[in-house]
Amino acid sequence: MCIGIPLQVLECAPGRALCGDDREARWIDTRLIEPPAPGDWLLVFLDVAREALDAERAAQIRDALCALQAVQAGDLAALDGLFADLDREPQLPPHLQAQLPPKEPHSP
Repeated sequence: MCIGIPLQVLECAPGRALCGDDREARWIDTRLIEPPAPGDWLLVFLDVAREALDAERAAQIRDALCALQAVQAGDLAALDGLFADLDREPQLPPHLQAQLPPKEPHSP
């Protein structure tokens, strides 16, 4: 399985960009996307940019990756705040909701 990592563009050159996160910087192949500019966010798979991201989406993906690391480490307390974009309980898709038994009416 390959997981995309959001990286921010630090420097540009033809067909590649120096991108980094808070741990490292490395050259990324950008030939599959429109030429980026410094400050842009890219979704990177195996050192190849596949998609340009806005800063909000990059932050969401970074938080999700941090949550995966926390779960792997057994640190469930670290999950608080990592899914701020989920301000509701998860919902089943309509085709699965249809398979649930009807809800009983509430009695006063």
